[in-house]
Amino acid sequence: VYAAQRWLQQKNHDDGDGDDGADDFDCSVSQISQAYGAQAVVVSIDPKRAWLSEEEEAREKTTKKHNDSSRRYVVEHPTARGPKGETKCWYRCTVAGGRKETDLDAVVLAMASESLGAGEIMLNCIDTDGQNSGFELPLISLVKKHVNVPVIASSGAGNPQHFVDVFHHTNADAALAAGIFHRQEVPIADVKAAVHRSGIPVRGEDKT
Repeated sequence: VYAAQRWLQQKNHDDGDGDDGADDFDCSVSQISQAYGAQAVVVSIDPKRAWLSEEEEAREKTTKKHNDSSRRYVVEHPTARGPKGETKCWYRCTVAGGRKETDLDAVVLAMASESLGAGEIMLNCIDTDGQNSGFELPLISLVKKHVNVPVIASSGAGNPQHFVDVFHHTNADAALAAGIFHRQEVPIADVKAAVHRSGIPVRGEDKT
């Protein structure tokens, strides 16, 4: 997050010379990517919903963003609601395991990570992590629209159908879960079988 913010500030400062400066920007992502290739770099993003009131939403629409780091990608959430019934949100990046919020949008971070050399994005969501209520589909769809590298959906899976849903309703390249497998609540074989039955290729299940 902090490296992306520094690069975005530099990029905005140098705007107009036709070069985003990514090749010359020094950070751990770019160092590893240059040394071993982008396929060796996976960036994990931990965002949470930032709900917008009607006044904030109107301000977002009318305020001109002078740089990429302040841009917000707002969505109307199909199911979740904010504390005051808000329906629209953007996804605020966090650090320190979700304990500290930043002003950086998750989509902006994903695009910056790709520019700096990341070959894959692992996309979590603080709101759904550990809830077993399903993946954060609006977030996954939003990020996939704006990056060209593979996106791994993470956080929220509670049953095999959630994996089917994330592949049918987003363009996620992969999906993962941890707790339900560690606690042996859901057998991995059941997830693979459900996804395979839904018509999605699964390693070890496709016998053709």
